Amino acid sequence: MVQTFEFYKERAEEAAQRAEDATLENVKTRELRAQKSWMTLANQARRTVEAREKAEATRIAKREAEAAEAAASE
Repeated sequence: MVQTFEFYKERAEEAAQRAEDATLENVKTRELRAQKSWMTLANQARRTVEAREKAEATRIAKREAEAAEAAASE
């Protein structure tokens, strides 16, 4: 299952809310750590999508250039 930026961001927001609602310091600390971890995963997921999109755009441009070159040489 592919997890999305939105999924991870929602989990981070939930952890932040639990930290805000916590009365015990150790629970607050745990939830803030969880929030940080979820946001790290969210950012990683976003960067992965961006890298895939960039790679795909590069592949498309390369194919188009090769097709144009082939058409010009005919």
